[in-house]
Amino acid sequence: MSSEGVKEDCLGWAARDPSGLLSPYKFSRRTVGRDDVSIRITHCGVCYADVVWTRNEHGNSKYPLVPGHEIVGIVKEVGCSVQRFKVGDRVGVGTYVNSCRECEYCNDRLENYCKKGPVSTFDAIDADGTVTKGGYSSYIVVHERYCFKIPETYPLALAAPLLCAGITVYTPMMRHKMNQPGKSLGVIGLGGLGHMAVKFGKAFGLKVTVFSTSISKKEEALSLLGADHFVISSDPEQIKAMAKSLDFIIDTASGDHPFDNYMSLLKTGGILALVGYPSEVKFSPASLNLGMRTVSGSKTGGTKDIQEMIDFCAAQKIYPKIELIPIDYANKALERLIKRDVKYRFVIDIENSLK
Repeated sequence: MSSEGVKEDCLGWAARDPSGLLSPYKFSRRTVGRDDVSIRITHCGVCYADVVWTRNEHGNSKYPLVPGHEIVGIVKEVGCSVQRFKVGDRVGVGTYVNSCRECEYCNDRLENYCKKGPVSTFDAIDADGTVTKGGYSSYIVVHERYCFKIPETYPLALAAPLLCAGITVYTPMMRHKMNQPGKSLGVIGLGGLGHMAVKFGKAFGLKVTVFSTSISKKEEALSLLGADHFVISSDPEQIKAMAKSLDFIIDTASGDHPFDNYMSLLKTGGILALVGYPSEVKFSPASLNLGMRTVSGSKTGGTKDIQEMIDFCAAQKIYPKIELIPIDYANKALERLIKRDVKYRFVIDIENSLK
């Protein structure tokens, strides 16, 4: 990414090969353009995507690879045409940093579905031909359209997980009108995404039931996160007792699981929103047709929705549960993430540990 005469003044941690092992790495960022914002990164959330790409699980990772797409920090420089931000502002950057800005989806502020494909925050080819590098780094330069204001009252460390985990569940909840008080919501999986779905559900006034294979999560779900009910998803009797009781389900699980069982829990006209990535989705047509049910997919969110969600979290005092870590713990954090040993999101303290 660097060229002759370009100063490699950005310090990051990068994977060099499919082992995924991260270590210090110096590189250059592009010069701030007229519409760009340069951000001194203070914190970066750790997402399972960081595992997938650093370990080349899709077979197309480009090394050295700097992961991280839940980025927050402070504006340190702005381009001459930037309107929305000034030096010193608190900002966030999510899972993408560019899009065509011309297609119907970009025009509708659904840039995450850009026809030409949104440019991912790391390990993607940007418009200038360079490979994007993510938030496990000291600063980043991003077009202002893909930056978001973090309210002064919202702690920066807690804002990081909103940029992927938070928006991934918020978007389908709003699209399918899951914000109707008194309705019932099922949340499958209680990790980074699931715990945010519970928090949004309670903020919307829903009756929330958590489904998990682990009984150890019952106390956390009910006491810590405020869910109304907890169901062991591998227990046929507990599942049977919930038949046709839910208006909505948010499915955050990426491990393979039986969909017909969960579809049977939806009321007539109920909606299951899938945000996880199991290896296959398989269910009987009768699970849909006989109950007039809907299965819908979703990924992250557009720029309008992201800012709306951040403002909503600030107004309602909705905060992710995090474990704050130094950058030199990143490799251990990724190992623990694979084992699902985190409550509920790792956030790297970039400003105090990346030296």
